Amino acid sequence: MLRGLDKGQRAALLISECQQGVIDPSLSPFEGLAEQAAKRNIVQRIARLAEAFRKAELPVIHLHVVHRPGYPDLPRTSAIIVRSVKAQRMIAGSRDVLPVDALKPQATDLVHARSFSLVGFHGTELDSLLRNMGVQTLVPVGVSTNVAISGLSLCGSDLGYQVVVPEDCIAGASAETHEFIVRNQLPLYSTVSHSDAVIETLS
Repeated sequence: MLRGLDKGQRAALLISECQQGVIDPSLSPFEGLAEQAAKRNIVQRIARLAEAFRKAELPVIHLHVVHRPGYPDLPRTSAIIVRSVKAQRMIAGSRDVLPVDALKPQATDLVHARSFSLVGFHGTELDSLLRNMGVQTLVPVGVSTNVAISGLSLCGSDLGYQVVVPEDCIAGASAETHEFIVRNQLPLYSTVSHSDAVIETLS
């Protein structure tokens, strides 16, 4: 059994930033990330995992970045954010913020959109949402291994959640970055696993 899913814990699937302006090669300014997401085939694997969560009647939550026009509340404190501002990307109402076709939210899913912060927990109601739903274990998938996934996992662990990361459902800016974080960082505060093992446990 997987640590974090071994005692009947209520889990939630957190689909991080699987949006057209992030991982669609025709739109994303992050060429390495879009390339890795496609090469690792994470979208199809996430879609399969999401169906397993829905079948088990467990929450599927899409964590989207949706900036306000003009970026009035966005701190220019990271290279990622500055890059988005300069390129005028990920603005509400643009194609950038839409989910990729294979991961469009279904009727039972929830969409959690944040206008700032590189991590879904910071300055948002995500923690309250999860607690109100009785969630005990987080299963973060999507992008990126080096920022949002590692950040979600660390913050989630600090907040008292168990964290299970299906390694075949995440991608980073490069294969080397992904490999380093999966081997040396994520195991410190999460259970690194595979989507097949998660699906088998849920069923």
